[in-house]
Amino acid sequence: MDIDTDELLASLTPREENQAIKSYQNTVAVACPACEEPFDDLVVCKQNPTSLNLSKQLDLCVGVEDDQAFIFTHKPE
Repeated sequence: MDIDTDELLASLTPREENQAIKSYQNTVAVACPACEEPFDDLVVCKQNPTSLNLSKQLDLCVGVEDDQAFIFTHKPE
């Protein structure tokens, strides 16, 4: 995946950060670099390995940049 992470993160709204992850909300309908559809949230994994506990069903697109996993979430329609 070839993303300009600085540009991408500047377009998103920060939501949560802890030792393992940092999450952002896509409030301006930025296109997902993997599927080119707008995504809902971005989770950046800061540690390897990282565990995610999802409270709802989501479609996911995943990419890696600079050894960090980028998980783009899409709410099923």
